Amino acid sequence: QVQLVESGGGLVQAGGSLRLSCEVSGSISAVDGIGWYRQIPGRSRELVARFSILGDPIFVDDVRGRFALFKDNTKNSVDLQMDNLKPEDTAVYFCNRDSGRLYSWGRGTQVTVSS
Repeated sequence: QVQLVESGGGLVQAGGSLRLSCEVSGSISAVDGIGWYRQIPGRSRELVARFSILGDPIFVDDVRGRFALFKDNTKNSVDLQMDNLKPEDTAVYFCNRDSGRLYSWGRGTQVTVSS
């Protein structure tokens, strides 16, 4: 059974940076197809970053140019580097498959950006 553990969140001032990590266990290939979601209070969970089928990172408009995505097959992890954070990035961040049947959700990691 695949397990997802997110970490790296915290409180940061606007303009700051955080690097989130998603550790994937339970399957060697499970790290493929993993993307990052976030849930802003009062809104549904949305996929904000994923890899294309060719391995290129894809981002939603709100974060493009500020976020970067990294996959480490040796560590079975997918990291989300977040720079120039804005208060509207405040959310709980989760990782999971970016399509198809999702794995069980992890607890997520809280990111709070103060103005």
